[in-house]
Amino acid sequence: MTATVLSNNVIPCADIIKRAARIGAEIRNIKLSGDLPEQTIASINELLLEHKVIFFRQQEHLDDAEQERFAVRFGKLARHPTLGAINGTASIIELDSARAGSRADLWHTDGTFIDAYPKIAVLRGIVMPPFGGDTVWSNTVTAYLDLAPPLQRLADRLWALHSNAFDYAILARASELDKRHLDEVFTKTIYQTEHPVVRVHPETGERTLVLGALVQNFIGVPKYDGQKLFDLFQSHITALENTVRWNWKEGDVAIWDNRATQHYAVNDYGDQHRLVHRATIAGEVPVSIDGRSSVTHVTSPKQPAAEVA
Repeated sequence: MTATVLSNNVIPCADIIKRAARIGAEIRNIKLSGDLPEQTIASINELLLEHKVIFFRQQEHLDDAEQERFAVRFGKLARHPTLGAINGTASIIELDSARAGSRADLWHTDGTFIDAYPKIAVLRGIVMPPFGGDTVWSNTVTAYLDLAPPLQRLADRLWALHSNAFDYAILARASELDKRHLDEVFTKTIYQTEHPVVRVHPETGERTLVLGALVQNFIGVPKYDGQKLFDLFQSHITALENTVRWNWKEGDVAIWDNRATQHYAVNDYGDQHRLVHRATIAGEVPVSIDGRSSVTHVTSPKQPAAEVA
């Protein structure tokens, strides 16, 4: 089947192929680097805002340093609050399937346990399994638009508590090593952040749902009722029609707008090796539709988390 190439007036010589109706586009015939012209970077950002996640094949020339030189063109590099960065880099974390805690097989937006979570992520495929290992992204803007108006108005008023203190019950395939990694590394400092369920995107003005696996509860809503609401809103985010699935090849790069998406790394490749490196760009503190900003609380991992009413 021949791919449909979209009209392209933004990046000379590049072809833009839409990957799904609501989210995702592949950009061909471009070599990513930190030396791309300013207009090209601006055009890539424009495509990112439009399509939410964009893909580039055949970027084997990139190493960690050049990945960061490219990423920093979109803003300030951001270190992970608990995982830090691999040696010699400012922001890159290594997700190696051979190590504990590296298979992100749950729907999430990166870093929502802090207030100014990353706005953009740049993921590079280094080792890919011969089968499986795809990543799926969803569009949290169109998910909001799919809600009936009364549900939109409800979501507009709700706030949720996000935390890096995982509920192990949702990690059905987690090993004891994975859980130990979460205890000793990922949650060495526990963060709790109150986010609006609906934030206003700072560049597009769109309303986008802020949910995912890091949500602990809705503020002021009993746990039982809150779970029902979470399942309702989250089901719109993960509806298949609202997603795009990327079949990785070594050297691929995916860039996503972390303010307008969730993603899920499919854990269907068994003991095969999968290795990716991710750089992230610092984001803005979310703002609700009535102008209130997210708030972070930091607690000691040795003490119970403070309850937020």
